[in-house]
Amino acid sequence: MKKLLTRSMVCAVLGMSSLALAQDAAAEAPAKEPVKAPTADAVRETWNYFYKGQTQGPVLVEAKLCTEVAKEGANKYECTVEVGAEGVKANTQVMLWQAYLVPQGDSYEDIMVQTKQGNVVRETKDVKLKGDGWRARQWTGVRLNKPGNWTVTVMRGDQVLKELQVKVN
Repeated sequence: MKKLLTRSMVCAVLGMSSLALAQDAAAEAPAKEPVKAPTADAVRETWNYFYKGQTQGPVLVEAKLCTEVAKEGANKYECTVEVGAEGVKANTQVMLWQAYLVPQGDSYEDIMVQTKQGNVVRETKDVKLKGDGWRARQWTGVRLNKPGNWTVTVMRGDQVLKELQVKVN
């Protein structure tokens, strides 16, 4: 005897299949972390610094060693592949990705990125920043061409803003 599916039975099966697919997709997609809202005072301080902090210098907000920086898409100008604790192989292209808050209209040319192998300075590069928007991002290529322990330092004059350690294999 042939069994016939009624229209309501087909709709019920398709509906459950769609629901199951949606649940599978939701389970696979990473959950977005909620972003903590800054306090009103923190926002006010940031506004004041951006709009009225001229000549006081840039604020280094973040620095990372990366092997890739996105050139387009939703992550444009962001570090998309960060160097891990295992380090990198010698001669791998590595960039020091930096994000600054620079007072509106200011320009700075006294920032440097310095690479050292052990205690030996191997390279120093100048970084130029402009206060054109809320966030000035910069990535500076660094040469890590020999195995060993390296330090990549962001400096303003003789003041160290950030030091990052990296192992080169």
